[in-house]
Amino acid sequence: MTKLPAFFNAMPALDVPFPESIVSTHAVRSDAGLVVFFRFHQDFSLPPHSHGHQWGTVIAGEVALTIDGSTRRYGAGETYDIPAGVVHGVGVTAGTLALDVFAEAERYPLKAR
Repeated sequence: MTKLPAFFNAMPALDVPFPESIVSTHAVRSDAGLVVFFRFHQDFSLPPHSHGHQWGTVIAGEVALTIDGSTRRYGAGETYDIPAGVVHGVGVTAGTLALDVFAEAERYPLKAR
């Protein structure tokens, strides 16, 4: 399992619509966007959806993106770029650590401390 530096624990978590037993988060937000470290504790999938521009990279594990019925798998060190409004589905394997950057600063609210 890829270990993040201890100071990441001071970064806020997000109020995502999934239990922390499935995914945990650490985020940095600015007016320009939202940067999120996602750690998946269980296999996880999201049905097709769309939102603003998203760019990401896989730090460890595997992310499968389905766009226009075509699925591509991304492993450690690979990046993906999803333009705004493009419908996509996501499948992630347990143990995956991914960094996603959203153009929408308010994509997910910060969790209250």
